[in-house]
Amino acid sequence: MDIFKALLFLVFFLLFFSSYSVAETINKTCISAACGRGEPVIRFPFRLNNRQPQSCGYPGFTLSCDSTDQTVLELPSGKFIVQGIDYSTQELWINDYDPNNCLPKKILSLNLSGSPFTASYSQQFTFFNCSFDYYRYNLNPVACLSGQNYTVLATSSVRVFNFLLSSSCNIFASVQVPVDWPFYQPIMSSDLGDDLRLTWGKPRCAKCEKRGAHCGFKSNSSLEIGCSYGHQLGIPKSARIAVMVGAGVPALLCSVGLLCVVCGKLKSSCARNNRPLPEYNSTITPHEPTLTAGGLDMVTIESYPKIVLGESRRLPKPDDNTCPICLCEYKPKETLKTIPECLHCFHADCVDEWLRLNASCPVCRNSPGRSSPEPQDS
Repeated sequence: MDIFKALLFLVFFLLFFSSYSVAETINKTCISAACGRGEPVIRFPFRLNNRQPQSCGYPGFTLSCDSTDQTVLELPSGKFIVQGIDYSTQELWINDYDPNNCLPKKILSLNLSGSPFTASYSQQFTFFNCSFDYYRYNLNPVACLSGQNYTVLATSSVRVFNFLLSSSCNIFASVQVPVDWPFYQPIMSSDLGDDLRLTWGKPRCAKCEKRGAHCGFKSNSSLEIGCSYGHQLGIPKSARIAVMVGAGVPALLCSVGLLCVVCGKLKSSCARNNRPLPEYNSTITPHEPTLTAGGLDMVTIESYPKIVLGESRRLPKPDDNTCPICLCEYKPKETLKTIPECLHCFHADCVDEWLRLNASCPVCRNSPGRSSPEPQDS
């Protein structure tokens, strides 16, 4: 039993200090913040001006809060509202800050050259000035740029471009627009009012975030980046999952240890009474218990359907608004994954890590079926 206690202590010692030692390399004075309820959570490489120290953000990633608690990003071409940030994919979604809500006008002068951001995906849109009504052709105008005597249309379709060009419309602009989806090929955009999707290449924190940790400066004297697992922002997702999965390990070890003690006492009793064990025991070769991985294979995990959460945050089950694994509320633009057998939803990263270690749903404990390799043609 002394050996068993020593091993158990060693396991917890290694788990605790492996995360603690890494956390020591990151500036602990930086905590996450937000402009208001429902606004994006701001942490490294971003920082909120006047709310977080300058050392908590990377150069060029300063955000601010306006009088209505909206999160604002200022680019060389003007101010934009930050609708969402995905730290694991290094992407953010922005929209126009103009109270007149004319995003196409801002797009015409959009300039990202002086910022750390680029378009995740972009499409070439051509803007036309036409002198007559195109409603009868089912072509929707850009309302906020049109006037009483002229109509402005914008398109990324070659077919519509050729049609408008042959209809004596005048081209007055052609710009690359950061679109939200790479395969989105509209015939006509009514107002180009969807969020603009941007990304950044430096600092590279995606791998750190996907492991459930957080990036930060290793020191205040350099731009060298470190990865923290014990940050004040909270216990990382991977650590929380490991704790949940590992909760049964001490019980298993205790059971094995108790069984060993009982077997030892039985054998001692038999030896004292000179009673040999039954013959069938003498023919059995004892086997060491083997601890096998209880998770699902990657083919099965990757086959589960993914959901990119929209602004309405509607899910198959109406009460699903919090990830049962990390206990964080779902945000728009986050990627969720559903277990088909029970339709329970989770953050994709959370449930992937869970299922690699445990072949059951974290909520209902039902065991999803493992995938079997498809037969190959001979």
